Amino acid sequence: MKPLALDSSHTRMSGVFYPTGHVFALFPTADLARQAADALDAAGDRAESAYASPEVIQKDIVRTIGGSDAVMPSVGADGDFVRRIADLASKGHHGLLVEVGKGDDAEALGATLQREGAVAAFYYRTLVIEDLIEQPLTAAKQSVTVGTHAAAPQPDDR
Repeated sequence: MKPLALDSSHTRMSGVFYPTGHVFALFPTADLARQAADALDAAGDRAESAYASPEVIQKDIVRTIGGSDAVMPSVGADGDFVRRIADLASKGHHGLLVEVGKGDDAEALGATLQREGAVAAFYYRTLVIEDLIEQPLTAAKQSVTVGTHAAAPQPDDR
């Protein structure tokens, strides 16, 4: 595992973090990130991974949304994903950037990362970012979904 060195191949033209063909996963500790990299290396079919400490994430990745939102808004949700990454990094989470090969199964990769302790994993495809680890509903989301009458089926709705 090498240290993350952000370059232009990891960003969109607007400068926002978007490492096409990679998964960026976040772990509560550096040890879990290293364990995940070791597990992927042991599988033998993964390209090299890159580690990012919370400080590197804040300094290199989070800064990519600094001025781009005001000057040239990012298309899609890339800025939102960077903000999610920033939130986790601010809580001490560590990152692992993993290259995904053409024959790799993204869902299996996400399952492996989650099994190794990842709390989030984002697969950056050419036109879409796929969230590989389903996030549990927060209390606020649950009350909105459960607490609405419009969402409940009515006896006459058949």
